[in-house]
Amino acid sequence: MERGPALFAGIVFALFGGGLLVWTAVRVRQRQPVAHGVNPVASATLAGVVSMIALILGTWCFTRL
Repeated sequence: MERGPALFAGIVFALFGGGLLVWTAVRVRQRQPVAHGVNPVASATLAGVVSMIALILGTWCFTRL
């Protein structure tokens, strides 16, 4: 009964974290702002930290299967 929600949450976290990490890396590599009106280093760092947290949460959800 609990496998379905854990699997769904793990997939959502993994897709979000992976997508955000790839998008942030592409923006930084092209020297484009990650967020407009914000310090480029701070926005890239925050986006990277959030993406890593999402990937860790996704991994944790997958270990609960």
